[in-house]
Amino acid sequence: MKWITRERPKIDRLACPWLIKRFIDPEAEIIYVPFAEVIQKAAELNATPFDITGVEYTHYDDQCTFDYFIKKHKIEDPAIHIMAPIIRGADTDRHDLAVQASGLWAISAGLAHNEPDDQLLLEKAMLLYDGLYSWAKYLQHIKHTQQPFENQLLDIFKAFLQMGQDAKKVPEWAKELKEIIQDQIDTNLNLSLKGISETLQVHPAYLSREFSKYFDDLSFGDYIRKLRIDKAVQLLDTTTHSLTEIAYLTGFSDQSHFTRIFKKYTGKSPSAYKKTLPKK
Repeated sequence: MKWITRERPKIDRLACPWLIKRFIDPEAEIIYVPFAEVIQKAAELNATPFDITGVEYTHYDDQCTFDYFIKKHKIEDPAIHIMAPIIRGADTDRHDLAVQASGLWAISAGLAHNEPDDQLLLEKAMLLYDGLYSWAKYLQHIKHTQQPFENQLLDIFKAFLQMGQDAKKVPEWAKELKEIIQDQIDTNLNLSLKGISETLQVHPAYLSREFSKYFDDLSFGDYIRKLRIDKAVQLLDTTTHSLTEIAYLTGFSDQSHFTRIFKKYTGKSPSAYKKTLPKK
């Protein structure tokens, strides 16, 4: 299918082609022409016009064309919905809509300034939006400044969410929360009930009340502490890190706190547990 829009794209006219190619029509042909020629060329080439006034695929109220594509084609991917306000904010100069909007505008404006060929610009923008999508899907809770031992963290992901026999009865927020927690395991489990409530758009009181039903019959706090101890055990079993380092890597504020919680969950102090391990 052919899609046509105004030349010299910056935000919407790059983000929309990315969305088309990645989620609607991988073989789509994107055509850029001068503004005055869009409608005429659309008829001649049997192409669908977008991001100009007077056509279906355009801005509505405070929404940009990217938003309309999502609605029209019923794209439900959560990462796309995270990207939407960033793109809308950058495209409409509403940088208050998302903290990333001003950055997206700056990079996009710079790309357009450096690349005069619209097709080559789109090619580069595809990489840009692939990166933004990966961030939205996998990395949005990861901070650039990680702990100094981040490269030594192990892949300790376990099937820790007890879905029960009928997975269909598990609410969507619980499934999404599993992914959020998994994403955070390698960043010291710096999670808060308030923070994940905002991410899931679930009221914290409801989340707190319902959490134990889907997470090993544990409260939110106990569940996170259990994951920290599970990680500590794994590190004790497979590394030569000191107890201080392991406490740090598993997100405990100090070694005494780590020792107290470790003993509560395992019945032994970390040093006592370490003595039971075969020498490496």
